[in-house]
Amino acid sequence: MEWNVIGHEWAARLLQQHIAHGEARHAYLFTGPAGIGRRTLALRFAQALNCTNPPAPGLPCGTCRVCLQTERMQHTDLAVVQAERVGGDLKIDAVRELQRSLSLAPYESRYKIALLLRFHEANANAQNALLKTLEEAPEHVILLLTADSAEDLLPTITSRCEVLRLRPQPLAVVAGALEAQWGAPPEEARMLAHFSAGCLGTAVRLHQQPELLERRRTWLDDLWQLLGQPYRARFAYAEKISSGKGKSRGDREVLRENLHDAYRTWLSFWRDVMLRSAGAQAALVNIDVEDRVQAVAVQTGLESARQQAAALEKSLARLNNANLQLLTETLLIDWPKISN
Repeated sequence: MEWNVIGHEWAARLLQQHIAHGEARHAYLFTGPAGIGRRTLALRFAQALNCTNPPAPGLPCGTCRVCLQTERMQHTDLAVVQAERVGGDLKIDAVRELQRSLSLAPYESRYKIALLLRFHEANANAQNALLKTLEEAPEHVILLLTADSAEDLLPTITSRCEVLRLRPQPLAVVAGALEAQWGAPPEEARMLAHFSAGCLGTAVRLHQQPELLERRRTWLDDLWQLLGQPYRARFAYAEKISSGKGKSRGDREVLRENLHDAYRTWLSFWRDVMLRSAGAQAALVNIDVEDRVQAVAVQTGLESARQQAAALEKSLARLNNANLQLLTETLLIDWPKISN
């Protein structure tokens, strides 16, 4: 079969069999890091469920109107629910509106499909509100959820879904796909495979949007400089990148998005430092600053790197409800001081 997914063929085969044997579940949860292909796989499944001209059971044609509109997430019988921005907060009102739409029969397809993207961003009230639909889903409704991890959701949500855990691909597979399908030069493809940590979707975004690479390098350069600077310089930097004083609501949202990007980039660096401190042979994400990773690993050690990574993970989880400047200041003053 051919669902045009790279590296998750096992999941595509499983889902095709569910359709072919008439055993589609009422809810599926696709987990894995951002950019790994959760949404792509869910959309292929949605296409296969409602395709009007399948070449084989469970195989979407990819060319009928239903397949094309589903690919663009614009089909009448496909409801898409997600937080307004990456790292945002999905609230209960969005789930309630979804429930109202799912109570109606499909307009033209066999199934009405709900695609709940990045559902780990749903707050507890929103997750609890979805439980009733998961427990009593109409026969014509199939829910497709994506999340970073099943552990990020309420256990009652996870237990009611068929869970497909997607894993990063070998770097050679990602690099090969970038070369073959997106025309990336070999060296660029190799570097992007590292930067994406084996997540093809992330690698493609970096290839297609060079400004993301520039932003990533800026965050890494800032981190390196701050590690050699005193507290007053770190406070000044935190104010520069996180102060919302005098800004409009829209500007504060942009500020929050930038911090989300910065925190995730810094987290990848400290995880690299953990690998080097532990003497692990796993490939680094930030291979272009390997000398800096090694220098920090030598001067700080595994426990310090682990603490910084844990602090960044907690800060990412608090971005929606914290004072951004205070959160950033707390992170930066706890970074060790090194000679660079």
